[in-house]
Amino acid sequence: MAALAGLVPMLSASLGAGVIILPALAVVALVLWALQLMQSAIERREFALMLAGCMVCSAAVGLAAVMVLTFTGPGRLEARGLLPPGPAPDAEMPLDALLLPWDAPAAGAVENL
Repeated sequence: MAALAGLVPMLSASLGAGVIILPALAVVALVLWALQLMQSAIERREFALMLAGCMVCSAAVGLAAVMVLTFTGPGRLEARGLLPPGPAPDAEMPLDALLLPWDAPAAGAVENL
C-alpha cells in the first residue's frame, strides 16, 4: 500500500473538499425529498407515497454508509498519514510459488503416466 501511495497523486485540497461535500449534499437532498414525500403521504392519505419516502430515505442512508466507509477506509487514512503504513508486500516472491487450494493434487488421485 505504501508503494502505491507514491504512484497515486493526492487530490488537491479544493477538489478533495468537493469530493466530500457533493455526496453529503446529495444525502441531505435525498432526506429532504423523503420528508416531502412522507408529508404529502400524510396529507393525501396515500400509503404508496409513504413507501416511496421510506425508499428514498433508505437510499440516503446507503449513500451515507458508503461515504463513511470510503472516506475512513484504511487506505484513505494511511494516505492522509493518520495510520502507520502497513507491511510492504514481498516483491521477490513470484506468483508461481503460491499454492492455491485448487492447484493441490486431490487426495487419492492417480497420476496419468
